[in-house]
Amino acid sequence: MLLVLLQMLAPLCGAVPRCDPLIRGQCKPAVEEKPKCTDILLSYCDDMPYTRTMFPNILGHGTHRDAETGVEYLLISVVEQLLGGQCNPEIRMLGCSVLAPRCEGNKVLRPCRSTCEAVHKRCSHAFEGIQMAWPYFLECDRFFVSDQEGCYDPLEGLKVEQEDEAAQNLEVPQPQQAAAQIQFTYHSSSQMIDILKKTEDQCSEISRTYSIGRSTQGRELLVIEFSSSPGEHQLLKPEMKFVGNMHGNEPLGGQLLIYLAQYLCSEYLQGNERIQTLINNTRIHILPSMNPDGYEVALSGDADNNYGDEEGDRYVNGNVGRNNAQNIDLNRNFPDLTTVVYRRRRQKGFRTDHIPIPDNYWFGKVAPETYAVMKWIRSIPFVLSASFHSGDLMVSYPYDLSKHPRGQNMFSPTPDDKVFKLLARTYADSNTAMSRECGSPHDGGQKGVINGAQWGSIAGGMQDFNYLHSNCFEVTVSLGCDKFPPEEELFLTWQDNQEALIAFIEAAHRGIKGFVKDEEGKGIKGARISVRGIRHDITTAENGDYWRLLVPGIHIVSASAPGYARAIKKVHLPSRMQSAGRVDFVLQKAPPDPDMEEEENVLSSSSYNRFDPYNQYNQYTMMANVNQQLEERAEKPWWWSYFVSLGGPVPTWLLKRH
Repeated sequence: MLLVLLQMLAPLCGAVPRCDPLIRGQCKPAVEEKPKCTDILLSYCDDMPYTRTMFPNILGHGTHRDAETGVEYLLISVVEQLLGGQCNPEIRMLGCSVLAPRCEGNKVLRPCRSTCEAVHKRCSHAFEGIQMAWPYFLECDRFFVSDQEGCYDPLEGLKVEQEDEAAQNLEVPQPQQAAAQIQFTYHSSSQMIDILKKTEDQCSEISRTYSIGRSTQGRELLVIEFSSSPGEHQLLKPEMKFVGNMHGNEPLGGQLLIYLAQYLCSEYLQGNERIQTLINNTRIHILPSMNPDGYEVALSGDADNNYGDEEGDRYVNGNVGRNNAQNIDLNRNFPDLTTVVYRRRRQKGFRTDHIPIPDNYWFGKVAPETYAVMKWIRSIPFVLSASFHSGDLMVSYPYDLSKHPRGQNMFSPTPDDKVFKLLARTYADSNTAMSRECGSPHDGGQKGVINGAQWGSIAGGMQDFNYLHSNCFEVTVSLGCDKFPPEEELFLTWQDNQEALIAFIEAAHRGIKGFVKDEEGKGIKGARISVRGIRHDITTAENGDYWRLLVPGIHIVSASAPGYARAIKKVHLPSRMQSAGRVDFVLQKAPPDPDMEEEENVLSSSSYNRFDPYNQYNQYTMMANVNQQLEERAEKPWWWSYFVSLGGPVPTWLLKRH
């Protein structure tokens, strides 16, 4: 349909000028006349709330034929097809207000900037979805004016129709509508971003999207956040995250997280008390796709590349798109801090928390996606996390790296083994499918829960890094035996996992929370929260608040900080307790304790605070950016050929990176 429209418009765009000054007698001396209002003759603009326009128009087209043969008019004539029906007819009518502006009393009136800004906010993501720049002639500050300058609303007629339709709908009581109905299909990376942006618009009071970086090929790593105050860390409210598509050929997690974002928005607006309580008391971060480059390759089935499962491999055994565009397995690319723990476990006072990233790590190949997620983990005080994979039905928990001297699969627990088992069971028990297994039973697996190293030992995994470098407890959820199941199974997979996802978010409220303050009531940043019998501390956030995941029972908890005396409390957590217990500490100034100072300096040392100290990553990405720019010059979006096939000036303003 789009091609047919363009072919119909081709004769207009290639028409011979009516006046050729080189042919004697063809041109008559021009009689200068003042512009006057004239009827709108542009067929795609005949439904505007006015009937008269004037040329030259706002863009400088001298006649309606000049406007009709321009790329701007070509764009608004096919924009509905390009955007898949999104933002129709708003974009077309907004364009018409510039190409055929309103004329009254032989004077051109300009359209309102406020209308343009409202359409831009709602529709810019649709253009991003097809990798097209926002059209230059719809720039709100350039061609539109303020209300004080005497503008008009080009969507006036459309708004009247929408108000009439809304009034009719009010006659029949309906629940408040929120996010669009979930479509259980595989969405491309651009479609996923489009859905997140739409969800942000529909639930703007409780959500926002933000980028944590870009993939190797420049795709945005977009996160959507849900909370009662998006963009702010709220005291005593835990922060948790979900990460999908770490392996591009395991897309179930990414799709489920897109569905989850739509579900949270819809249910919140429709008054679901459980969801409202969850969002009002938790800050939820969702990264649907950590490896969008690999996912796009897996989605297309393109085997003519080298994102293999192992170095040098091409897509074999169903591993098309597993790695990123640099052929790096992202779940082997994080700093191997588990080996550091095993090496030091016999040393006096060894720690399993806030372990610095070894300097030599930065001299290896660090993927942009890994780098972005590490910075993300360090920038937000996450308490709980889950990453999603496919190929099995299981929830695994740290450690991922075996403590066996020869690296054989072996049960390798963390000091928080009881907590991790409780977290894993929370997800698995809420998912009835997890009681099944793929193939032969796993040694040591218990109804869908297994220790990562016992399942399959790996170094450089993301869940070990979360636990050993930050306060965050992460598990890995494998969602199904088939890595890339058919679309008809997506709805059933969502049903299997919906309750488990919500229950896991609620698990961020297990254990204890509180403040660590000095005697003047000021929060102490970086104070340690220790639990007797568990050799793994967590630390307080910027304003002295903390969250410590614990299993039910009696715990001896202490708080300490350099220059303060340690404070100790006994805590009892009942088994049926549904929310975190409040445990606050007030620390008194005290003379320096050499033993404590040595212990505390582990966290405050410059080695922990340093991130990429030799700037190796930036040097590496500068080279990668040059390669990316060369690729971008050679590659054009799918719609580009439609606009250049008609001849005339090349409309480079349609390209996002022009």
